[in-house]
Amino acid sequence: MLPPSEAALPLRSRNAQIAAALALAALMVCTRGQHFATVDALPSASWAVFFLAGALLRPAWLFPALFVLSSLLDLASLALGRVTDWCLSPAYWALALAYGALWWGGRVYARMHRDRIATVPVLVLCLLATSVIAYLISKGGFYFLSGRYPDATWAGFLDRIPRYYPRTLGTLAGYVGAGFVVYAVARLFESRQRAGAAA
Repeated sequence: MLPPSEAALPLRSRNAQIAAALALAALMVCTRGQHFATVDALPSASWAVFFLAGALLRPAWLFPALFVLSSLLDLASLALGRVTDWCLSPAYWALALAYGALWWGGRVYARMHRDRIATVPVLVLCLLATSVIAYLISKGGFYFLSGRYPDATWAGFLDRIPRYYPRTLGTLAGYVGAGFVVYAVARLFESRQRAGAAA
């Protein structure tokens, strides 16, 4: 493991931290729910936002801030009549635990990240493990605790996993992959700038 002073993640510069935090918040605003700023063609990036925030950003207070933002967006969609209250139940708080798992997964990955292509399999394994945990918490919590499924059984829950988990994983992987492509381009640009300044 690299010493903290040499680790590539979380982002080191304050400006990079601010830019990444604003970009992730904007991504959540544009893709979550159905409110005034939603881009309808895009699936929700919320899971990826929490994973990427865990990997890229240092301040721990950003986790509750992002959860509050996600909740406010849900309430705005409900208030605007764009969604029903189907998902707003006592099980909603399971999302905090699921998002916490994603944030933690990002933190774990950050410790293993190296600015090399060989790190991609590590990222894939972290995403798989983290997404399974988050899925079981969020979807299991909703299925068993929301009251929307009065005859909920383990067999019924397990039957839903192959129908819904692959899409969830695909969306998460797509956004996280795009996020790390942006990160790689930024790092390449930064290293070329440094090389140019040294020459």
